[in-house]
Amino acid sequence: MSKIIDGLYYTKEHEWLKIDGDNAKIGITDFAQSSLGDIVFVELPDEGENLDKDASFGVVESIKSVSDLYTPISGEVIAKNSDAEDSPEQLNENSFEAWLIEIKMNDKTQLDSLMNAAAYKEYCESNS
Repeated sequence: MSKIIDGLYYTKEHEWLKIDGDNAKIGITDFAQSSLGDIVFVELPDEGENLDKDASFGVVESIKSVSDLYTPISGEVIAKNSDAEDSPEQLNENSFEAWLIEIKMNDKTQLDSLMNAAAYKEYCESNS
């Protein structure tokens, strides 16, 4: 079973969000990294970019496939994890430490459409 952490929000696209006030760090889940295999490339947006909910914000490439990343909330990119771009294998080593971007959220009510850890676990089990 993939690692799932309580207290985070999850998406059906296998991304996690960690909320801190009006900011949200976004990364890929353990389920996502194990499904992808060895991650070899990550492309992220620049700081200052405004993202709309459900818009593509980057790419993760593995030896198996290329996957778009989608933002589950709208807001401005206030930080990106350049280390993840420089050393994409970090996503395989600890997907919950190797966040991808941090967004200043425009609308916190968008979090209501996301899953908690229990719901995400159930989603993964029903889709594996």
